[in-house]
Amino acid sequence: MNVRRRLAASRINTAGTAALAATALAIGTLSACSSDSNAAEGESGGGKLDVVASFYPLQFLAEQIGGDHVSVTSLTEPGQEPHDLEISAQQTAQLQEADTVLYLKGLQPSVDEAVGQSEVKTKVDAATLTKLEDHGTEEGHEHGEGEEEEHALDPHVWLDPVKYAEIAEGVGKALEKEDPDNAADYKKNTTDLVKKLDDLNTAYEDGLKNTKTKVFFTNHAAFSYLAERYGLTMEAIAGLEPDSEPSAARVKELQQEAKADGVTTVFYETLVSDKTAKTLAADAGLKTDVLDPLEGITDKSKGDDYFQVMQANLTALEKALGTK
Repeated sequence: MNVRRRLAASRINTAGTAALAATALAIGTLSACSSDSNAAEGESGGGKLDVVASFYPLQFLAEQIGGDHVSVTSLTEPGQEPHDLEISAQQTAQLQEADTVLYLKGLQPSVDEAVGQSEVKTKVDAATLTKLEDHGTEEGHEHGEGEEEEHALDPHVWLDPVKYAEIAEGVGKALEKEDPDNAADYKKNTTDLVKKLDDLNTAYEDGLKNTKTKVFFTNHAAFSYLAERYGLTMEAIAGLEPDSEPSAARVKELQQEAKADGVTTVFYETLVSDKTAKTLAADAGLKTDVLDPLEGITDKSKGDDYFQVMQANLTALEKALGTK
């Protein structure tokens, strides 16, 4: 494994009993209010399969594979940091009404809880469609004698085109099973999408094969799978969660490593503050640039969809690493 940094364990925020009771009441009220409109529009949104995705990467898969046969809604709004999402009563009710829900267990605790309590027939956990890895422990966390280290499986698998293709295949099979009348279309769309992801993987392999350095710095430890896939080393300022703060010792360590490994650039992202990344870059005499973890598409994104932003990320990496 080439990745050498400390990652934060995912936080687990669970709702209290009172919140759950309020949510349950809201579900009943909203379900009753929506029954007439559902009857008017027809089952599953006018004859389409009603798919709820937890955040953008799964929304994108559902839209690409489902095509005209699905109506897709994302629980995470554009510009919202998915790690921080707290499910509203209305969204919980929306889950209850869905035909299929796509989520990634371990990324959004409030979604995990809501999905677990819902009666949705088809629940697709993307974490079961590929292999998640444990990329480290909490940055700066010290353990006493006999205390076990806390590990967290890294959920950022969509940034590895190969693993993302595996998830796409699993989503395609789930839609085929849920809607067999349109199975042929889902199968074709899945095949086409996987081919595009294979091409993207080849572009990354070719673009990052020969570089002056293999080390890059990021604000948020989202790129471990990508780094491992293409023989790179990611050093993260923060951990798995983008709002975690680095220790002074960690910042000093990164400054020293930048000199030793020829690092030129500190990458930050659009959905969280760039203050820490820019401070480190200024102190170490480094440049800054955007490396997008693709947790959502906004008007600040360097592209309109997954493929365009991943291509922009490749271009940024080639420039920062010094492609020969």
